[in-house]
Amino acid sequence: MSARAAIDIGGTFTDVVLEAQGEISTHKLLTTPDDPSTAALEGLERILADTGVAPDELSLVIHGTTLATNAIIERKGARTALLTTEGHRDVVEIALENRFEQYDVNIDKPEPFVAREFRFPIRERMNYRGNVLRALDMQTVHSAIEQIKCHGIESVAVGFLHSYANGSHEAQVRAAVLHQLPGMPISLSSEVCPEIREYERLSTTTANAYILPMMSRYLERLRQDLRSLRVGCPILMMTSGGGLTTVETASAFPVRLIESGPAGGAIHAAEVARRLGLRRVLSFDMGGTTAKLCTVDDAQPETSRSFEVDRRYRFKKGSGLPVRIPVIEMVEIGAGGGSVAWIDRMGRLSVGPESAGSSPGPACYGRGGTLPTVTDADALRGKLDPLNFAEGSIALNVAAAAKSMSKHVARHLDSNLDEACLGVSGIVDENMASAARRHAAEMGTDPNGRTLIAFGGAAPLHAADLVKKLDLEAAVVPAHAGVGSAVGFLKARVQFEVVASRYALLSEIETAQIERVFDLMRGEATEVVRSATTASLTEVAQAYMRYVGQGYEVPVTVDPRACTKQALQAAFDAAYAEQYGRLLESAEIEIMSWTLTVFAESARGAVTPSIRRVKDFKGDCKLVRMLEDSGWTEASQIQRADLASGDRVAGPALIVEGQTTTVVPSGFLADVNPDHDLVLSRQSPAG
Repeated sequence: MSARAAIDIGGTFTDVVLEAQGEISTHKLLTTPDDPSTAALEGLERILADTGVAPDELSLVIHGTTLATNAIIERKGARTALLTTEGHRDVVEIALENRFEQYDVNIDKPEPFVAREFRFPIRERMNYRGNVLRALDMQTVHSAIEQIKCHGIESVAVGFLHSYANGSHEAQVRAAVLHQLPGMPISLSSEVCPEIREYERLSTTTANAYILPMMSRYLERLRQDLRSLRVGCPILMMTSGGGLTTVETASAFPVRLIESGPAGGAIHAAEVARRLGLRRVLSFDMGGTTAKLCTVDDAQPETSRSFEVDRRYRFKKGSGLPVRIPVIEMVEIGAGGGSVAWIDRMGRLSVGPESAGSSPGPACYGRGGTLPTVTDADALRGKLDPLNFAEGSIALNVAAAAKSMSKHVARHLDSNLDEACLGVSGIVDENMASAARRHAAEMGTDPNGRTLIAFGGAAPLHAADLVKKLDLEAAVVPAHAGVGSAVGFLKARVQFEVVASRYALLSEIETAQIERVFDLMRGEATEVVRSATTASLTEVAQAYMRYVGQGYEVPVTVDPRACTKQALQAAFDAAYAEQYGRLLESAEIEIMSWTLTVFAESARGAVTPSIRRVKDFKGDCKLVRMLEDSGWTEASQIQRADLASGDRVAGPALIVEGQTTTVVPSGFLADVNPDHDLVLSRQSPAG
């Protein structure tokens, strides 16, 4: 027997999924913040013991973690130095010289990853074509190394002007540093982010250097611990772009692991959309710490080559630090089950972004937490089964939740406990709905009429409320929704993207030049992918093009095996006309950079057939009290395992499973399709 395992470490819970002989088994446990690998290994041991699968029967372990993200947000990375071209040490602080909020004089910008005293100028200079204008002055390099020794630097970033075109100076600096400081972690911008735009390149490189020591140690320790469990199979890491890569590559470029967990969720949502034939979808992943939303069209999540980390100003675009890596485009806000409810200075109720996390956790966990959270509000509203939370591993203390909510919310609002709980739920729901609207607007689309795919421990509790607020078509809660991101890991494909900035005018470029660029990128990408799989490979390429004088490029998809000047012209005309509605016939076109993605296609499941016959559920259930907006009502509590294909449950109802609960409010129906997904829809007026 061959089996595959997926491990997703979140801010509150760690999810483990095992796939063996077509069957999926799951386990959820609290994350161990002091050492996240502890919970990961404990969960894997537990699920192997429960299923009777031997460790040496595993053929693959896939892992995603928020460790890199948390280190950046909490600023717990390494003491980092930056060696950069003389005269450019302040680029990471000057940034783009713009104001993301024009009229607020008190805007708070995130600090660069490297303090100014640790940014060391190096005398050297390349031009944009990679020609040496000033030779590398090794005396300035040795002077910087002495400063690195004096200040106890733990990681080094090297980023020179125009090194994307010629990285030889950066390579020489790395050799000099390692000669005097063997084993020092080093990140070169020519390897981490070989692209134009100096600020974004340096920001990405310093972010990589900032988390590199911690992540490389963590990954090596995890690999050794898995070996001690007799797990001898390959270990692959989930990346922010939705693909899988090796531990070695992830250790060298840990910046690609930022948002790796949420990316797995988006992959899962895309697969559910494909299987159900849904063209316009909104992926909704709500866990214990954050909520992630992503638009998925034609079973493909929106992707990008850049995003921001550590946004400081109401999650506003431009208020964070840019990172240029392949990423699935999504919005992430501090709205999870552990998000803390609090009263601001104006006496208003607010929820998040602070989270109680796994330790001490919400008040109802009974682990020392005293602050009220979204989970406490859900428990007090009767939406959670106190004896069947997180597979029964946590017995919810509803009395502790009531005490916390009364003390910190109800008393300050001069309201009763019910009103306080409804207020917390309403605010967190509106926060998520607002984030979805803003994200859709940034993507040039509209959330209205989409189908919500809800997963994560808390999403099914709030899915129906988002359907109402966003005027969505319906909501789908897939099987194993509570561990949806980890399930998505098993559906991801092994892939790696390489970027190269090779400037050229379209009128002057030759086919041989294009072939050389793709051959160079193909070799690098294929080497990474081949280290993880022997399956047949597919290539996808893009050229980033614009009219001369414009500030931003249009991504143009091309065939890397048959890319000519004529093909580039036709592809650019089509892409530009689609985006802007017109062409500039007499303007010169320039190519700024190229990307090539090599991947091995993953297996896809069959399309789910339609429900042939719907029948009201007549099985066992018990009646519980649940607080809705209109007041307390009697709801049916049903075990999801008791539902069969074609069953219909009318709200108000709670459909309970080990890792989550699906709330079916009054006026909603939940139908079970042949793949045992729950499909929530609003009941027609006729009933």
